[in-house]
Amino acid sequence: MTAPRRRTRAVPELVAAARAGEHRAVARLISLVEDGDPALPAIAAALARYAGGAAVLGLTGSPGVGKSTTTNELVRALRARGQRVGVLAVDPASPFTGGAILGDRVRMQDHATDPGVYIRSMSSRGHLGGLSAATPQAVRVLEGAGCDVVIVETVGVGQAEVEVASLADTTLVLLAPGMGDGIQAAKAGILEIADVFVVNKADRDGADATYRDIQGMIALGERGPGGWRPQVVRAVAVRGEGIEEVLAAVGKHRAWLEEHGELVRRREARAAAEIEAIALGRLRAHLGSLRGGTALPELAAAVAAGRSDPYAAADRLLASLA
Repeated sequence: MTAPRRRTRAVPELVAAARAGEHRAVARLISLVEDGDPALPAIAAALARYAGGAAVLGLTGSPGVGKSTTTNELVRALRARGQRVGVLAVDPASPFTGGAILGDRVRMQDHATDPGVYIRSMSSRGHLGGLSAATPQAVRVLEGAGCDVVIVETVGVGQAEVEVASLADTTLVLLAPGMGDGIQAAKAGILEIADVFVVNKADRDGADATYRDIQGMIALGERGPGGWRPQVVRAVAVRGEGIEEVLAAVGKHRAWLEEHGELVRRREARAAAEIEAIALGRLRAHLGSLRGGTALPELAAAVAAGRSDPYAAADRLLASLA
């Protein structure tokens, strides 16, 4: 006997349920986004009016610095202020299933029954830069669900994790003493993407040295007139210490963003990157369909035989698409 097919709720119904705080509807929308479902354009259209409603915080750093613990405490502090919070914890992809390794969900069980908190682990699915390719649209889902703050926690793979800066309004980079982070941050581009540095585990030996190293590197950096000087905050997240100071630094950065028009600029740049990614994805799909026709194979044969060069062939292919 064939199992009955589960009924799929219509997009307007799902969005309305997500707006009402139904976690299952939020989960379904993000799953559709992750799977690249054909309903994705309809979802994006339904969510467009709610764009920009949430403050997006990016949180990154090397493995072991306490990202998940810090996120857990940030959620606690934000909830104490009465704010609704969404968390997208991008985990490494399992080498066996391709799914997310749910380490972050395990560490955030304190908020599992809180209706004002939505936590989602997303698999990176091999995407580089510390995020998942679906993360920007998942942020839009959480904005549409009425979250006041969305925290995006990256994989934690190290020096390549700069993509989060293009997604977040404010990027927090976590460091810890005794892990070489003070030196590593100088190379990797991490120094350039951080709006706020958090020296976590500040009760450990070497915390003062790490703090001084970061302050010294910030002093060497170039900033234009009115440019933002990254804040450096000490914290002991496992005890909840320094979290209010972290949020104060985030608030100070938010005020600077609004005063200098940088918030609008960042969000427009984020939207441009989304549009470009979607357009390129559709172009790749179109090119893939051409492999079954004659145009692409004929051009490839001409290039392989030396009758044409790849640039001229690419121009001809794009002209045929137009």
